[in-house]
Amino acid sequence: MTYFALKSTNFPPHQPSEQEFRDIAKVIPYFPFKGIPRFYDIAGFLSKPEVFQKIVDIFVARYGGMEIDGVAGMDARGFVLGPPIALALKKPFIMIRKKGKMPNCIESPPYSCEYGKRDGMCLQRDAVKSGDRILVIDDLVATGGTLSAGIQCVKMLGGIVVECACVVELKMFIDPEEGSGLPNRTKMFEQCGMSDVPVWGLISEDILTEEAQLPEDYVDDGEEH
Repeated sequence: MTYFALKSTNFPPHQPSEQEFRDIAKVIPYFPFKGIPRFYDIAGFLSKPEVFQKIVDIFVARYGGMEIDGVAGMDARGFVLGPPIALALKKPFIMIRKKGKMPNCIESPPYSCEYGKRDGMCLQRDAVKSGDRILVIDDLVATGGTLSAGIQCVKMLGGIVVECACVVELKMFIDPEEGSGLPNRTKMFEQCGMSDVPVWGLISEDILTEEAQLPEDYVDDGEEH
């Protein structure tokens, strides 16, 4: 069984073991949130410094040998993962933010994600130079809508997205069967002219089986869209 997706030909010198993947998966529980039955919570590994460090080390091993000029993180959980990876790689960290959070920005077109429609993401005009090779980081990729907005921001400034990297990749959205009702990430990337951008996920939903223990009076109080 495949527990992770490697879509680049530049592999790190050390491949994590199956047990390492399972150790990470054990601290990423799921629970219902925003109407989604399985919302994966990265706060689980943020509370475990040894697991968080392991994740950073795996990312650094993967990208240390690649030609990268900067690491961009998606608002907001990419701001947690991106900086330690950027520091270890000795590369600048770049924030791709929600609308209205930074001055002097370009803005991507609006996009859709698993929660509904969103305004475009924003990037400061001087954050990326033409020809810069950028690694884009987020915690999770599902439909790919948020990542697509980040990719478009980088491309609007003439940058090149080397890869999009996430801790969790929900493979069900990569290329679902016709009639499934699920958004198709592959087709969406093709329609947006981004089929040249690889997406890499450390672990998939195959081993994310830890259900959060919630109180009996738990209410899904996340915003609907």
